[in-house]
Amino acid sequence: MDIRKMNLTLLLLTPFIIMSHLHAQSNPSHNNGLIVAKEIPVGLILDLGSWVGKTVHSCITMAISDFYAQNSHYKKRIVLHTRDSQGEPLHALSAALDLLQNNKVQAIVGLETPMEAKFLAPLGDKAKVPILSFTTIPSSSIKYPYLIQITEDETTHFKGVATIVESFKWRGVIFINEDTDHGREILPYLIESFLEKNLHIAHRTAISPSANDHQILQELHKHRSMQAAIFIVHMSPSLASRLFLNVKRLGMMSGGYAWIITETTMNLLHSADSEVIKSLQGVLGFKSYIPSSRELHNFTRRWKHELYTKDPTMEVNDLNVFGIWAYDGIWALAKAVERVGTESPPVTNNQGTGLRLFDLAEISVSQSGRTLLNEILQTKFRGLSGEFQIMNGKLKSQEFEIVNVIGKGERTVGFWTSTDGIKREMYRSVHGLETIIWPGGSTIIPKGWMMSMSGKKLRVGVPTNPGFKELVHVDQNQANETTVTGFCIAVFKAAIEALPFEVPYEFIPFVGADGKNLGTYNDLTDQVYLQVCLVPS
Repeated sequence: MDIRKMNLTLLLLTPFIIMSHLHAQSNPSHNNGLIVAKEIPVGLILDLGSWVGKTVHSCITMAISDFYAQNSHYKKRIVLHTRDSQGEPLHALSAALDLLQNNKVQAIVGLETPMEAKFLAPLGDKAKVPILSFTTIPSSSIKYPYLIQITEDETTHFKGVATIVESFKWRGVIFINEDTDHGREILPYLIESFLEKNLHIAHRTAISPSANDHQILQELHKHRSMQAAIFIVHMSPSLASRLFLNVKRLGMMSGGYAWIITETTMNLLHSADSEVIKSLQGVLGFKSYIPSSRELHNFTRRWKHELYTKDPTMEVNDLNVFGIWAYDGIWALAKAVERVGTESPPVTNNQGTGLRLFDLAEISVSQSGRTLLNEILQTKFRGLSGEFQIMNGKLKSQEFEIVNVIGKGERTVGFWTSTDGIKREMYRSVHGLETIIWPGGSTIIPKGWMMSMSGKKLRVGVPTNPGFKELVHVDQNQANETTVTGFCIAVFKAAIEALPFEVPYEFIPFVGADGKNLGTYNDLTDQVYLQVCLVPS
């Protein structure tokens, strides 16, 4: 090609090149025909050393990748800025301040403990930045409108716990909760649910998270001496694990006892070690209900594969409900972010290199925070957890799974919903529960109170001399096994069953003084007076 023709071609194309360059500068969202999305900074605060933190972090990362793979045409994209709280509320607060000041985040996700949520909720309100939390605070939607709880309201299923107690006709229960600010704040909601059904609360006990085994055993000894047998436990999984190890050690996980644990513990039960699982045999618990689906199955498989790829030596537990909620929560946030108009960065008068705790007055206020908050609250879709919708600042949920701890895991025995109550199957109106294996391996529903007999049985003498077999009849087979029947026996058993506590007993065939089974009723009465029969053996 002639060099002069080439120069002429370049000269003719130059105006178009310059115009294209100027157009690209004035439209940064386009680059060679491709959409360059505007980055929206979002803070993520987790305890990255905990299994819940690791699970949530991995699920959120996958959620962002999956969301924008399906919505590549979106003009905005969430960019995460991750901080490790190390399980300390003050670290979480410091991280939030740093994210707001130096990264200008438009939302914060995380918060695994109620204390962290309490610290950051006022901060979110002041900065007008939505905070998506994995923990709940009672009445938070009224106090802190910018705190969005993407977990179920733990107070909702308290009505289900009360319904279970009512269905078994237990006359009194004992509450054991964690002695923390949150534990004390949440307890009135549990009590209210019981009082609404006129259920008797025999006693309440609070155990400190720092309590040692000796202190826990002291509290359990008090309840054992009270002869109580029905317990409701609401506390963190770590404290609950230590509690039940001592419950078993003290012999209070045997026949006649009933233990019900709330979803706070049950949702993370699968991550407990084998010794803790052994100590929970026969326990009844509530879990957040996550409907099975092909999408959830596929995601769980991909999630496990990704964790194994990153670290083949890491022991991967089952995907917990917090990871599922985190995945859906990020989708909700990404949907909301796309619908919010672009804003200029917030302005602050703080000239320092970092925001100190006493610089709260200098916190930048997000100009689009209120709009983003409203968009999140209006977001509704079907996610991995089912129908995702925020109501009154909390994830809407009215369905819970009732499980029975058996063997190495748990078995579903029914469901509870706020509309249908207790039912055997979620999508069928079959009321009641499947057979429950109670502590000690019994299928007999515990009475509610234990008569203190130190393991002894009540000896009940029955006459063996021929008479009216319809009233009392004693039969002994060749294996020397005794069977006692008759109307009088049936009345006695009915009276025992009507007692509000367990009374172990055994029938003792009465043999006369001559050893020939000819004892009279007078002789039998004498045996009672002499404390041979009708006394613990």
